[in-house]
Amino acid sequence: MLKVRLGERVRLYVRGIVLRYKRSKSNQYPSTSFIQIEGVNTIEDVSWYAGKRMVYLYKAKVKKNGTHYRCIWGKITRPHGNSGVVRAKFKSNLPPKSMGAKVRVFMYPSNIKVSYADLC
Repeated sequence: MLKVRLGERVRLYVRGIVLRYKRSKSNQYPSTSFIQIEGVNTIEDVSWYAGKRMVYLYKAKVKKNGTHYRCIWGKITRPHGNSGVVRAKFKSNLPPKSMGAKVRVFMYPSNIKVSYADLC
């Protein structure tokens, strides 16, 4: 039995790009990464993404748990500057080859409060 998909595919995440690690003039801090989220250009837009989860997906040579794909989960911690760049901390530090790579920014955990009166 084949399932037929009707309509377009729905993407449940927003794309982002890893820019670099946090750094100073002479030091680099790989525990914090800078991410540019697609379509986010102001500091006001960033406030909605604070605390959201993100994932960096990559492909490995050796198959583990039935798949070649691995992931590193992270969380958006705060904005960086006024142009929509965010700081993020990942469970393990991102590898250097991730610079310029894509991440997926998910829409949870959500801080939208819905009351029963709004639903009726």
